[in-house]
Formats: sequence, C-alpha cells, structure tokens
Amino acid sequence: MNGGTRQGIDLTRVLNAPQRRVFAAWTSPEDFAAWYGGEAEVPLDRVSMDVRPGGAWSLVIVMPGVEMPFHGVYREVSEPDGLVLTLKDGSAPKDAEGETITVTFTDLGHGTTELAFQQRGGNLTPEQYAAAEDGWEALFDALAARLATHP
Repeated sequence: MNGGTRQGIDLTRVLNAPQRRVFAAWTSPEDFAAWYGGEAEVPLDRVSMDVRPGGAWSLVIVMPGVEMPFHGVYREVSEPDGLVLTLKDGSAPKDAEGETITVTFTDLGHGTTELAFQQRGGNLTPEQYAAAEDGWEALFDALAARLATHP
C-alpha cells in the first residue's frame, strides 16, 4: 500500500472456535470486555451493548491514570455471520460518524472460523491507521486467547 493513500485496515485471522462462539465473543459483554482491552482492563460495569441494528455500544478501557472510552452504533447484525458497527473514541466530535467496522465470520469447519475484519472511514492519518492495525492485531491475539480459555 502507498503510505499516503491508506484509507483503512483489512485483517484476516483464523480462530480455533466455532462460528457461533466467535459471534458471541463480539456480542456478549463478558467476552467483549475480556478481549477488547488487550492487556488493559475493561470493567464489566463500563460495558454496554444493545446488539441490534440501531443499538448503541460503549466501553471504557481503564489503565493506570487514564480511561479510554469507545462507543458506536450497530448498523447490521447477522448472527452468526457478522456485524457492521461504527467506532468512535473519546476524542471524536459528537456529530462525527466515526469509523465503520465490518467483521465477517466464516465457518471453516472442524471448529474453526475465519474472522475477516475491515475498518473504513478515512478519519485517521496513514500513521494512525498503521498504529490502529497493530492495536487490532493485539486485540485479536487477546480474542484468540479468550476463545482458547473460554470455549
């Protein structure tokens, strides 16, 4: 990719969990809180998920001395095949759409699922997208660990 024209993130990960379990990991507050913060804490009482088209979601990642709020709206919910949702952090203007996240879960058989992740929006610089991609990779490592310990 040309460094100056980057408009988003595309990642694919094969997870050792059935499709419905991967969907649940994205839509259950307990699961989402367990992996979305990576190494940081996401207190369950700071997670809200209304998983339906038009429903809102929010969470707060808590680290020593700092809180990072994230929120958005579910655009599409296709259980167990995937989700489309918006994503904004605490610095985003109130009227901003935010980034659009599309995740597709494909059953590969034998208890494995392909997660195809796409982030679009054009709200970030190429450097910010690169940093965000590294962040998502770390979160997907945490997701894989969550699925391994909570099948």
